[in-house]
Formats: sequence, structure tokens, C-alpha cells
Amino acid sequence: MKHFKKTTNKQLGELLIERGVINHEQLNISLEHKKENGGLIGEVLVELNFATEKDIAQALTCQYGFPYLPLSNYEIDQEVLDAVPEDVCRKHSLVPIDKIGKSLTLAMSNPLNVQAIEDVEIMTECSVQTFVSTSTDIKQAIDKYYHKV
Repeated sequence: MKHFKKTTNKQLGELLIERGVINHEQLNISLEHKKENGGLIGEVLVELNFATEKDIAQALTCQYGFPYLPLSNYEIDQEVLDAVPEDVCRKHSLVPIDKIGKSLTLAMSNPLNVQAIEDVEIMTECSVQTFVSTSTDIKQAIDKYYHKV
């Protein structure tokens, strides 16, 4: 199982406060909401309109060193898309963006989802590299490229 090393020991909430995205009160409200309802703190912050998906994605890049990739202007080859079925992409909120030899690059809204990465590695027989993107960007890319009927 893969383990990701943080490039900083700061929690996501701390990073967002430092960046001026949220304040301490908003973080406390979000943590309480998370405790009562479950979910990931980033998703809770977005749900409560305290942060945007892009804010969370950029904070994750800072926290773990994953590169951030906005997908809106990115073109993906059909051969790359064929490597990962649409249902897997939707289930794990990811989209394949590049393939070179046995190396497959994914854009993921949650690049810490080790199970999703392992599933794709087994399915494609490739090693996976990850970029961070927003859930909305990924959903739009899936809708655009997987020719939704």
C-alpha cells in the first residue's frame, strides 16, 4: 500500500487559514460539521461555502506536493481514455490524462485515495502518477470525453 509523505506538517485547515481562504471560526464550524456528518474536511468546507474546490485542490498540492492541473483547456487522447473505463473514473473521481509506456498519469480530486490508484494500476498494468484537479473539472472532463449518451 502506498503512503504519501506530506511536504508540510500543517493540516489542510491551517494551510487555508494561512492563505486567507478561511478563518478560525469557519474551520471550527467545519470540523464540528465533519464530526456530526462525516466526510472529508475539504468537502465540508466546500459544502458550507467557506472554500472553493480550487482552494482545496491548491492546498492539497501545498500539503503533499502533488501538482495541480486545471483540466478545462487540457486535451486528452482517446488512447489514454481507453485505458480506464468511464465507470471507474466516475466512481473514484479521476480521469486519465497521459500515458507514456507503462506510466499513466491521472488527474484526481482526492489523490490520497490509495485504493483508486491501486485499482487503476492493476487494471492498466501501469504505474500511476497523480495530479490534483477539482471534482467539477474531473466530472466535466468525463462528460466531455466519454461521449455521454
